[in-house]
Amino acid sequence: MTNAKFNTWPCPAYVLDEELLERNLELIDRVRRESGAEIIVALKACAMWSIFPTLAAHSDGATASSAAEARLVYEEFGSPAHVYAPSYSDRSFEEIVELASHITFNSVAQFERFGARAILRGVSCGLRINPEWSPVETDLYNPCCEGSRLGVTAANLGELPEGIEGLHFHTLCESRPEDLERTLLEVERKFGPMLDKVKWLNCGGGHLMTHAEYDENRLIEILRAFRERHPNLRVILEPGSAFTWRTGYLVSRIEDIVVNQGVRTAMLDVSFACHMPDCLEMPYKPAIVGAHDPAEGEVEWRMGGSSCLAGDYCGTWAFDKEPQVGDRIVFEDMIHYTMVKTTMFNGVAHPSIAIARRDGSVEVVRTFGYEDFKNRM
Repeated sequence: MTNAKFNTWPCPAYVLDEELLERNLELIDRVRRESGAEIIVALKACAMWSIFPTLAAHSDGATASSAAEARLVYEEFGSPAHVYAPSYSDRSFEEIVELASHITFNSVAQFERFGARAILRGVSCGLRINPEWSPVETDLYNPCCEGSRLGVTAANLGELPEGIEGLHFHTLCESRPEDLERTLLEVERKFGPMLDKVKWLNCGGGHLMTHAEYDENRLIEILRAFRERHPNLRVILEPGSAFTWRTGYLVSRIEDIVVNQGVRTAMLDVSFACHMPDCLEMPYKPAIVGAHDPAEGEVEWRMGGSSCLAGDYCGTWAFDKEPQVGDRIVFEDMIHYTMVKTTMFNGVAHPSIAIARRDGSVEVVRTFGYEDFKNRM
């Protein structure tokens, strides 16, 4: 794809490339087929419901973390949701139980409070467990850090409550198959006897199987071996990022150039704080089409966001051609964990949502304006 094509796309806008999405779905289908595991879509990574019909054709359902997500799955994905939330309230549960096929509880107390209602509706109930091991080093994303509020440890569980049909763990984040293998060993070691008493095991998300360096053959081997050891179990994976990994862009434009104390900043019509929050939270530096990491002696450019937050910037990059006001800056891999985390802080212009179709056309599926900002307040 050429820079000239990017110049014809809407701006600012998140643009999903249909061809790149289909490439990911082909790999996911292969893992589903050859491993025997079910793979469901985690809405928390991408709730772009305009692509739900496509995702539904290449998955075994979808998972939700709230009543709103569960309703979106039910209405737009076309099936009841697998639901897990750290806690349920009377109000949220009343809605969720009508929209779910599976509900996972974070604690025994929550199951005791709500489980009977779910079972009466024919919902399969699960319990989130904490195997107390995770490869994630950043505490913000580590569900097994010391004192974690997420899941029940083996020491605190004792006997499996009557009515629980499944177990659920989530320990990974953009992880490799070896990390899943280690987690499964910890689950077998700490919760082994319970695996023969339940019908399903949900292995959570974080399986970045569409990453170029991920060994999907090893993942298939690990899942097959585990299913052979536990033939009574339905094994479920719920990746989020893997479905839309590297499938699209955030297209922006340079509106001004500021040079202070030798620092060159390209001022954009998008915001890191509002539109790319993980760049500041993790933090990480995204790739930009046509840019590269500066070599010694190259002119360095910082990208500045459009909000008034002093820290709304990221950098640095170098360009073969000096950036000018009006140039497009196209950030790569901006579909997962972007749109779902955006804000309208400052009332800054919110990027549109678009799909680049296989035939070269671009369909704008959503635009945002003043009423969207006003109605959030």
